Amino acid sequence: MNDTPRLLLSEASHRPLSLPALLELLALWQARSRVRGQLASMARANPHLIEDIGLTRRQVALEVAKPFWRA
Repeated sequence: MNDTPRLLLSEASHRPLSLPALLELLALWQARSRVRGQLASMARANPHLIEDIGLTRRQVALEVAKPFWRA
């Protein structure tokens, strides 16, 4: 993921964001959600591929269970 320090500070501080920063944050959250959904689909359809990308089933389960706003 491409979590820039500026976004991480914005998420942690709860200060109002500018419109460009807000749009960037929403895009980041959407990307996280999409990647986690793809990972869950891969784990169901082709579990052998999970090992090929260097992850364990537990790691996949933990990642998929995260809400979209958590890195």
